[in-house]
Amino acid sequence: MSARGEAQQEEARQELRALHAAGRLAGAYPALSAMLARLHGDALDHAGRLLARLDPADVLAAHPSTPTVRIAVTGRSSTAGLLPALTAELARHGLLLIPYAAGSGGYVQDLADPASELYAHRPDLTLCVLDPLTVWDRVRPPWQPYEVALEAERQRLLLAELAAGHAAHAPESSFLVLNTVPLLRRFAHQLTGLAQRAELGAIWREFNADLLRMSDPAAGVAVLDLEPLTAAGVRADDPRLGAYADAHCTAELLAGYAREAAHLARALRGDAKKCLVLDLDGTLWDGALAEDGPERVRAADSLRAGAFGLFRRTIEQLGSQGVLLAVCSKNDPEPVSRALAAHPDWPLSSDDFVAVVADWGSKADGIHKIAAGLGIPASAVVFADDSAFEREVVRAGAPGAAVVPLDDEPARHTEHLLADGWFDVPSVTEEDRGRAARYREREQRERRRAQAKDYQSFLTGLGIEVDVGPAGSHETARIAQLSLRTNRFNLTGARLTSTRIQSLAQDPDALVLAVRAADRFGDDGVVGAVFARRDGAGLRLENMVVSCRVLGRGIEDAVLAGLLGAASAAALPAVHARWRQTAANEAQRAYYPAHGFETTVETDGETRYRHDLEQLPPVPSHVRLRLRLADSTAQEVESCTPSSI
Repeated sequence: MSARGEAQQEEARQELRALHAAGRLAGAYPALSAMLARLHGDALDHAGRLLARLDPADVLAAHPSTPTVRIAVTGRSSTAGLLPALTAELARHGLLLIPYAAGSGGYVQDLADPASELYAHRPDLTLCVLDPLTVWDRVRPPWQPYEVALEAERQRLLLAELAAGHAAHAPESSFLVLNTVPLLRRFAHQLTGLAQRAELGAIWREFNADLLRMSDPAAGVAVLDLEPLTAAGVRADDPRLGAYADAHCTAELLAGYAREAAHLARALRGDAKKCLVLDLDGTLWDGALAEDGPERVRAADSLRAGAFGLFRRTIEQLGSQGVLLAVCSKNDPEPVSRALAAHPDWPLSSDDFVAVVADWGSKADGIHKIAAGLGIPASAVVFADDSAFEREVVRAGAPGAAVVPLDDEPARHTEHLLADGWFDVPSVTEEDRGRAARYREREQRERRRAQAKDYQSFLTGLGIEVDVGPAGSHETARIAQLSLRTNRFNLTGARLTSTRIQSLAQDPDALVLAVRAADRFGDDGVVGAVFARRDGAGLRLENMVVSCRVLGRGIEDAVLAGLLGAASAAALPAVHARWRQTAANEAQRAYYPAHGFETTVETDGETRYRHDLEQLPPVPSHVRLRLRLADSTAQEVESCTPSSI
């Protein structure tokens, strides 16, 4: 760590101590994430121990809108050291831990008993920590590798059974988290034969591979791979703590576990970042463009320049999975354009970046400009720069944006960028992979909009086509992703897993409808979803979710008008709906009333509505709507004559 970084860490540590001494940690909770972002190692561990003493109720009393994560921790042995680290890691991301810690060694009973305190906690995440003695506690000497293989298989089958029980007894959106198990040298080297030792290594890797194959976000199971931690030099066990305290994981391993678990919690909330904004000089290439010129900055042909080339490959990999790439550089635009367009060391070109801001203004302003152009908040941006000054400018001027502390060692750029898992998602969909292309289509639409004489003419010229129909099995992952990541037009804030969506789709009284959109500039794919249910009172709209990137085109209005028309055609008595307040959907409070719904019940944070189907809103004239409420019905809707329900 640089001297400046050490000074910043000490400053943050002293500020945290002062808040604790004054009894003000709960009141200052929203500001803690910025402080904790500067802490590492022992300093972060100490912060976690302070924060673990907080009563979550005190934080919520001071800040009721603080996002919470309910986590239950259980395991084969003591996991007491995990909670402080987990508390700190979640606080770093602005989340408040509401914990339940089970007793030592009772994970089978905790997960098998539907009446256990673990399930009574109603966790969002259940962490079942498999320590390095997993399997070995049932192996007795003298043993051979095949006996370890038998015990490993028994453990795998037990975990599969417990995972099924968790799916049955935990809340629908809850995740069970398992982990791979490090193979300790003190077990492997009890085999003196090299051939037998190699056989054990293969068996153990197969066991961990089987655990990793259990990972299924659609079914609410995640498996954290601890091998990258141990490969980075983290020791897995402490024999003394294991012998005397039944604590078989080192503090460093639990800290790494907590970090990965916090990233998972954030991903499951739909809080993954969308755009990576990069500096150029000292970040993507070696040299200063203004001094060296476009032809002399390098990302190859020397050991140091080659390190920048390796970082470029990381950027390419992230971009291939839907991370939007952008540039914010203090340079003149023309040399930047030339360097990106034709430099032999730099295969990425201007076309690979959805936005390039090259000027001499504030980089915080550049971040806001990029975010506004993409239609995303600054909080969805990750900014990477090797200049400590520029990072501080962005922290101050674009609060909410994640800032990656690169330094003057390009060989570690990738490590710094990936440390916080900013772009982690439960799974990558085809829509993710095509995201950059859709944002380029968005630019074409914006140019068309600027040329149109008015907004309605622009919409009419788009040729918007909307298809609404039962979600296919290949679309459930995308719909789950929308429910997780869509905040603005998510009318109840509900978060659903793919498994829950598949279950709803099989319910004869439920409707899970995918909203697909296209226009003259391209196919947007699945951009929204409707969750509804039929009963004696009519049709109940349990939630509507529409991606922010298509709002303003009338797509959501067309979908609602089509549903109301279909309910009327089916002679249903009414359509019922609800809006539940979240931190981001306040702007949609008036959505249903604007379409003819009347308020029936209004409580704190939730409002229910009813539409009597007497006066139906029209489908917007610029939208061609095709509505299918069952696989066997299909009809194009241009006014209010949709297919029946």
